[in-house]
Amino acid sequence: MDRNVQRLEVPNGGSAYGVDTHKVLRNTYWLLALSLLPTVGGAWLGMSTGFLSTMSPGMSTLLFFVGAYGLMFGVNATKNSSTGVFMLLGFTFFMGLMLSRLLGVVMHGYSNGASIIMTAFGGTAGVFFGMATLATVVKRDLSTLTRFLFVGAIIAIVASLINMFVQSTAAMLAISTAVMVIFSLFVMVDIKRVIDGGERNYIMATLAIYLDLYNVFQSMIILLTSLTGDRR
Repeated sequence: MDRNVQRLEVPNGGSAYGVDTHKVLRNTYWLLALSLLPTVGGAWLGMSTGFLSTMSPGMSTLLFFVGAYGLMFGVNATKNSSTGVFMLLGFTFFMGLMLSRLLGVVMHGYSNGASIIMTAFGGTAGVFFGMATLATVVKRDLSTLTRFLFVGAIIAIVASLINMFVQSTAAMLAISTAVMVIFSLFVMVDIKRVIDGGERNYIMATLAIYLDLYNVFQSMIILLTSLTGDRR
């Protein structure tokens, strides 16, 4: 049997034969590109309305975790149907909304805010294309790297929560750098998992890569603002 012909779960409630990893990857890239639209829409709405400006940092953090994990649960629950696509787009809208606070601070607090955001966007795109290319040429098993990255991500999350109270600029820069590196590598790992047939559902593949890029973008903005920001 041709090894490229695999049994694949597809978002229609059933399964299909003859759909190879190239099609899963292609669908993932298309859905990833589509997910940028609601992300931008959510960010624009949040900045226009000041939705998060009335909330304390603690309250907005709580909203983020409850909303993000709730929507991710919904995406996972509907991943084998067309509803999963709409759940994912709803999730990306929410993530854009939650990003609006950081974008608003950069845009309104720094004279070069727009340049910082565009540079971060370009840098994130560069990370994506670079890691996607690496994923196609790396042949070794990345399971060990994945475990190290997972542990690193947990440590970074805990350190971020602690730094919310400590408010250390040096720690923030170190954490942002670590997050950028960790999730840049996660982009390669998650794309390679699709290529190797480890992830056969393009909705879940898109979710994983989207979260990687979201963290890379956010970290780049923080680093660029701290290092090159020109306060008004």
